[in-house]
Amino acid sequence: MSKYHSIIHSPAVTEKNTALKSDQNKYVFKVARDSNKAQIREAVEKLFNVKVVSINTMIVKGKKKRMGRYAGYRSNWKKAIVRLAEGQAIEKLGEV
Repeated sequence: MSKYHSIIHSPAVTEKNTALKSDQNKYVFKVARDSNKAQIREAVEKLFNVKVVSINTMIVKGKKKRMGRYAGYRSNWKKAIVRLAEGQAIEKLGEV
């Protein structure tokens, strides 16, 4: 596995993220918690051959879940919203 694949884990595909993609040319990825914006920018540009304009990152808190009488939390994860240059697109998003 390359260092770029260890930074970008998977695309976050939801209805809201699909609307962001079509309206504002923004793509949402689940990324490594210890990665920074410069590493995310380099990974997206190398993996998908696109030009990144801006990146916003945030930590998504894990939800509380129950298994019978036992309660626990899902893990926290980091989300990156990547805006691409005008006219650029990621064609095969599911093949990260």
